[in-house]
Amino acid sequence: MSITDSLIAFTFAATLLTLTPGLDTALVLRTAAVEGRQQAFRAALGINAGCLLWGAAVAFGLGALIAVSELAFNILKYCGAAYLCWLGLNMLLRPRSALSPVEADGKPGANWFLKGMAGNVLNPKVGIFYVSFLPQFIPQGQPLIAWTFGLVSIHVVIGLIWSIVLIGATRPLAGVLRRESVIKWMDRTTGLIFVLFAARLALSKR
Repeated sequence: MSITDSLIAFTFAATLLTLTPGLDTALVLRTAAVEGRQQAFRAALGINAGCLLWGAAVAFGLGALIAVSELAFNILKYCGAAYLCWLGLNMLLRPRSALSPVEADGKPGANWFLKGMAGNVLNPKVGIFYVSFLPQFIPQGQPLIAWTFGLVSIHVVIGLIWSIVLIGATRPLAGVLRRESVIKWMDRTTGLIFVLFAARLALSKR
């Protein structure tokens, strides 16, 4: 496979994977609807920063360790599941009825950059995915580290573009989405999704 063919094939595959609804999509949509575009973009940046960290881990060998070590995989898996469960239960049990003035103005309230990044970094399946997926698109004889970061960067750009599309799609409905009943519904729905993802992650195998 030539360099051009590798880049085209990876870009196509990464786009399909990014468009598949999952935890990241739920997080960005909920944050955009309830807390505004700036907070949602921070969450998106955090999610993609997590991808870059996993890319670095894979490039320098940690991803391979997680792929072969049952103990390393399980430690990270249960930490990630506990974190997602904690986020989800907070939203389920303590949904908000209104935004604080800080959140309503789009200024930093909750640190969604760190939450987005932590949710990605603590999910070992992202590392396993990169370990198993990225090498298929690295042409023979090409530098592993440079290509790993290059492919991850393509994935990050696609993820950011998709996040911007999702955030923009919520703007026409901003007034409705900030009503008390809708805020509670969004918090509880997203919390339930987080708890379900936590259970799925805790029960997952390599």
